[in-house]
Amino acid sequence: MKNSIYLTFTLICIISACKNPGVIFEDALCIENISIINPNSGLTENQTVIIKNGIIHQITPSLKLQLSDKNTIINGTGKFMIPGLWDAHVHFSYIEEMASSMPDLFLAFGVTSVRDTGGDITFVNQWKEKSLANPTDAPRVMVAGPLLDGMPNVYDGSDPSRPPLSVGLGSVTDVVDKINELDSLGVDFLKAYEMLSPEQFATVMILAKEKGLKVTGHVPLSMDVMSASNAGLNSMEHLRNLELSCASNAAELLEQRRRLLASGKGDRGGVLRSRIHQAQREIAVKNYDPNKAKEVLNVLAKNQTWQIPTLALSTGFTERYWVDSSWQESFNYLPASIEQQWLTNINELSKRKLKPFNEQYSDWLINMVGQVHEAGIDIMAGTDCPIFFLTPGRSLHKELAILVEAGLSPLDAIKAATLNPAKYFGMENKLGSIQENQWADLVILDANPLDDINNTRQINAVIKQGKYYDRDRLDQILARLDANH
Repeated sequence: MKNSIYLTFTLICIISACKNPGVIFEDALCIENISIINPNSGLTENQTVIIKNGIIHQITPSLKLQLSDKNTIINGTGKFMIPGLWDAHVHFSYIEEMASSMPDLFLAFGVTSVRDTGGDITFVNQWKEKSLANPTDAPRVMVAGPLLDGMPNVYDGSDPSRPPLSVGLGSVTDVVDKINELDSLGVDFLKAYEMLSPEQFATVMILAKEKGLKVTGHVPLSMDVMSASNAGLNSMEHLRNLELSCASNAAELLEQRRRLLASGKGDRGGVLRSRIHQAQREIAVKNYDPNKAKEVLNVLAKNQTWQIPTLALSTGFTERYWVDSSWQESFNYLPASIEQQWLTNINELSKRKLKPFNEQYSDWLINMVGQVHEAGIDIMAGTDCPIFFLTPGRSLHKELAILVEAGLSPLDAIKAATLNPAKYFGMENKLGSIQENQWADLVILDANPLDDINNTRQINAVIKQGKYYDRDRLDQILARLDANH
């Protein structure tokens, strides 16, 4: 009996001596017992994520990894980790006075990467360069440079609502010269616009393919959606002009547009575009043909012409979320002059009565996004901030909510703001999901966004390329913006 007790005691001592005291990860951030949400695979609970040198070094079930208390450990119990968010449609140069506030705003709201879809290349490049120089303190910035437009061009600087975001190109030669210039300046993609002729548009597509650049944009008014997609357009913004090609009288509308374009050559680009939209959009929606729409969507799916719906922008006039005090609180982080101007504009705009077609068009857009998704066409989440009272960062979460309203699952919406933009730029091996050896661009949430997409706003912490911003630090960023406004 004594020998048995002695043997048991000896075994306990040996096991205790051999027991792993805990793994030490030098110069690492360890987040344990957290639920991670990957855009493709969904939820995996009770994981430990090790981050070193800005990279996700290791992901292991927490039960299988005992950490030494010598590590820097974050307790993730009850929390949810998603990849860092993208806003795939922003404009640093739309309100230049706001641009310096935008990187901090994006970061504070969990947006770790953005896609600038049009502006003076010298101006927008400074924000890209700032990001490259400070990758842990600013969101990643991908730039297109100016909108490639025909003549007359829309965003010509003729009034505050149409700042000089575009270049007017009078010929195919002008298109070649401008694209060569932008390529030499290191743009990440190109954006084609509505006043391009079919010949100019085709040239953009050919040159972009030669240079390995994606092309996004608005379908030119001189073309239909299927022709633009077949020519090589990689993505469409706002579903712009899609309704014109989904109408039973689409061919007739196209001929009318071409006549209006020819007769309006002497007008301002923005005025001419508005005239054409006013003449055709309502007619097109009233003549919507489900069979024609299916034909168009099949072409977009076949050609992998992605969509960036910007529903927070497109439905803003009817939804009027910007009149809510909770939305206007985010204006405190903007320059004071902009806050005052926005509040003045909101006060005036809220007095306007909605036309019946306004709500009809918003409903059409939301319904069409659902059809786009069902057709298997990839979607990216973008807002067009800071246009139309869309506070940078804050507005991306509104976009996610409306995408879910349109028919995407919460996981699909998260994918639209994480993995899909990374794939668009061929960066899916570095960004967009929570995998070992990817950049540690991450957001930690206090509630599960798969239960309610609005929980993406419940931000506990943001990690930008390995740098950890807890809630206090994020609040300090917002407090600084508030104090400076």
